[in-house]
Amino acid sequence: MKILVTGCCGYIGSHTCVELLNHDYEVVGLDNFSNSKKEVLDKISQITNKKITFYEGDMLDEHFLESIFKDNEISCVIDFAAYKAVGESVEKPVEYYINNVSSVLTLLKVMKQYDCKRLVFSSSATVYGNPVEIPISEAAKVGRTTNPYGTSKLFVEQILKDLYHSDPSWNIVILRYFNPVGAHPSGLIGEEPNGVPANLMPYISKVAKKELTCLSVFGNDYNTKDGTGVRDYIHVVDLAIGHIKALEKLLKDECGISIYNLGTGVGYSVLDIIHTFELVNGVKIKYKMVNRRKGDIAVCYSDPKKAKEELGFVCKRSLEDMVRDAWNYEKNKKL
Repeated sequence: MKILVTGCCGYIGSHTCVELLNHDYEVVGLDNFSNSKKEVLDKISQITNKKITFYEGDMLDEHFLESIFKDNEISCVIDFAAYKAVGESVEKPVEYYINNVSSVLTLLKVMKQYDCKRLVFSSSATVYGNPVEIPISEAAKVGRTTNPYGTSKLFVEQILKDLYHSDPSWNIVILRYFNPVGAHPSGLIGEEPNGVPANLMPYISKVAKKELTCLSVFGNDYNTKDGTGVRDYIHVVDLAIGHIKALEKLLKDECGISIYNLGTGVGYSVLDIIHTFELVNGVKIKYKMVNRRKGDIAVCYSDPKKAKEELGFVCKRSLEDMVRDAWNYEKNKKL
């Protein structure tokens, strides 16, 4: 059974490809390397002793997508192909809307043409905006997004709902991620953004390696226990396994359109992450407090009950595992 994975060499895409191969799915991968590296393909093969069928190109190119569907009998698509930096999205909203929304429209058009109507969509907890109630369940109101990245995900969610209501033969699972961190325990793949990291854990790792002099903590005046932002951090391997659970549901059930949070249900502050990293890895992290970033919120963590009950998904990896694996990847990649 062939599964098309867009953004297959990215952080979450690569870990999901590993889990798919480990579960004996055939993987057809697509990436344009705008925020990933080609070497990841070899690393996936090293971990699994299997290879994916790979295509390099852009999802905005309809003819390119058609060629993939012509060459392969695709049973389901898992779509990771999106820009994801909150701060950058505030600075480059047009680029984010083109890449994150228009590409999905092109993909859906080609999927319909080839009668492939199963999709797992990579969404985000940012669609909840500044939440009224914590923990956040899937029933919480969406639409109060605070940045174009979150709004782009919200737009696509609405497009998918409209698509399903127009044609109930589609089966769609929308996964709202909280904060993926960590790396594969092999140390071969992990979070490797181009340029200066926008996410917390790779930034901490680079400070630990002295590639960056100091970590900037954006805001220490939030209404939280230590003034820094609180988030639900989920190990990227757990997150990847969540996609296997969603895929199993799509292939087994006529699920219509379903939405699930993927998170642990526990909130950790930025300082919690820093201090746990220091304790587990024996490395001191230099940091400084700076002003809040535009688009950031104070507290965001999930209610994971629905994913547990309907998908059988439970996170197994701890915060200590997350920081240990992140640091292991950072040390290992230069060897």
